[in-house]
Amino acid sequence: MSRESVVAKRYAKALFELAQSNNAVADVEKQLKIVVDVLSGDAQIRKFLGLPNVEVSKKIEIVRGALSDTVTVMVLNTVELLIIRGRQNAIAEVYEAYTKVAGDALGQAHATIYTAKSLSAEELSKVSAQFGTMIGKRIIAKQIVEPALLGGVQVRIGDRLYDGSLSGKLARLEQALKTQAL
Repeated sequence: MSRESVVAKRYAKALFELAQSNNAVADVEKQLKIVVDVLSGDAQIRKFLGLPNVEVSKKIEIVRGALSDTVTVMVLNTVELLIIRGRQNAIAEVYEAYTKVAGDALGQAHATIYTAKSLSAEELSKVSAQFGTMIGKRIIAKQIVEPALLGGVQVRIGDRLYDGSLSGKLARLEQALKTQAL
């Protein structure tokens, strides 16, 4: 586990405890997602925040101007603290760690569902419900269409991958045949 991951988990846990005491766990998660999209999604902003010759106060002023209307003071202060300590590159990791901590506390998990073709909302809901029952948590799913799967589904929950895709089955069959041929 990298040092940045450990640091991100500490910030996420502290922010979660603060959000929980203010009954704002879900709101903070949504706001962190906005921060990640705004700050990490734009290469120029990332570059600006990483410039060592720009004063921290100027960086904070710009971030505050960009985010003050969309996030709470709690989230804004966390982002500012990361910038002050030179850890602005860890904002996305803080969000990921926060979703995990919040999900564990709230009995939910985020899942990415990969399919060869787009699923309807009802089909996506059924897949989510099946995996939710399997792991004992409510699944918050997002879908990614991956034509290379050929058929079936792959589900990633945290660091675990459940592969029921046709391409995965073919790869396992190929590996089994190679092993038997030796």
